[in-house]
Amino acid sequence: MTEWAGVIDSLYKHILFDLDGTLTDPAEGILHSLNHTMRHFGKEEFTAESCRVLIGPPILESFQLVCGFNSKEAAEALRIYRQHHLQVGLFENKVYPGIAGMLEKLRARGCRLYVATLKLASMADAVLQHLGLRSYFTAVVGAREGGGIPAKTDIIAEVLAGIPAAERVQALMVGDRKYDIIGARENWIASVAVLYGYGSEEELLAEKPDHLVRTVAELEALLAGLSQGQEERTGRMLKNV
Repeated sequence: MTEWAGVIDSLYKHILFDLDGTLTDPAEGILHSLNHTMRHFGKEEFTAESCRVLIGPPILESFQLVCGFNSKEAAEALRIYRQHHLQVGLFENKVYPGIAGMLEKLRARGCRLYVATLKLASMADAVLQHLGLRSYFTAVVGAREGGGIPAKTDIIAEVLAGIPAAERVQALMVGDRKYDIIGARENWIASVAVLYGYGSEEELLAEKPDHLVRTVAELEALLAGLSQGQEERTGRMLKNV
């Protein structure tokens, strides 16, 4: 991890955020949608603790690896899960305290903000609209209906494709699971791992993020430093108009 954050702080003006476990806490809604799915298959239901392992990884993969479904069963489980989640689970999502204020300040500094999620893009958009966060984001990129389950690397690449090539070095990915850190690295951008979500410290440190924070307050302080140079440059440009 970078220990001299202040030295490179002026580089970042495009900030990508994971959704679940980074901006919002989806646990209650995911638990209810998972258990609705488990009841359909006559399987044992998850507890609030045991479902944590499924928050973050591609859900189709989790149905196979964690629940023991074959590929056909997993596809049907995904359909049932998404149907319930779109109608019920999405709206049980909660914004982590401090997130809205942080986003407001980043936008005021001239940063462009994006969501990069493995959720269906339509679901992510609905969550953000419901929680009053959508207006902060330039783009919300996620999986597409009927398009399979993409890797986080692909989602991040799609966000970056909408950023001018010369500015992609100024992009930063923030997330709570290893997939966010791996995806950032494979797209040659910096990363911030957050520990208030669903990834363990061991999992995240193994992927060597550029920064690691434990709370939303620490994340806000870090990003304030990382975007301070952008605010100063914006101010100088306005003065010269």
